[in-house]
Amino acid sequence: MTVLIPFASLSPVPWKNGGGSTTEIAIGPPDAGFEDFEWRVSLATIEKDGAFSLFPGVDRTLALVEGHGMTLDIDGDPILITDGDPVVAFDGSSTVTAKLSRGGSTDFNVMTRSDICYHTFGRRRLSGDSTAVATFVARADITVLFLAEGDTLELSNEKERIGMVRYDAVVLESGSRWKLEAGQGMIYIVDVWYHGDEEDEESYE
Repeated sequence: MTVLIPFASLSPVPWKNGGGSTTEIAIGPPDAGFEDFEWRVSLATIEKDGAFSLFPGVDRTLALVEGHGMTLDIDGDPILITDGDPVVAFDGSSTVTAKLSRGGSTDFNVMTRSDICYHTFGRRRLSGDSTAVATFVARADITVLFLAEGDTLELSNEKERIGMVRYDAVVLESGSRWKLEAGQGMIYIVDVWYHGDEEDEESYE
């Protein structure tokens, strides 16, 4: 089943360590919390330097959405997050401290519990002088599409038509094929694969 998640309908919640807040976009199972989720997708705004929460047994990916980025110290190894290099993956049990680079940072976060499932993350830009049209195929067990940049995005197939605005997300039915239409935008693609399934494939063509 396809599920549209309007960002305007969501509310922020405190971080696990109480050092900030995050807006949960989607989680599995739907009634899960910080301690028992299998996968989780969220958007966080970091306003000051500080430590990340610890999530032992969880694989994490962070992607810069807005702002000048930051330096993440991951177990003593500094990694610079910028527009040019906006994505980092790390172990949830790592000690991570963020030092902002000229102001606040808005970041997209993916977490999967490693003994149950794993995730792949992709970014795809839609652009052109006229409305860009692309084809997207949801091949994973769970596929989440997030509009990181751009005013609007429309997904359509022979059964459904879905309109999105910035920061909206949609969970797509496995195997479904879509046309994406946007004047200009950037989409983030999260594929969640449960162990024991076939080897993952690209989520778009």
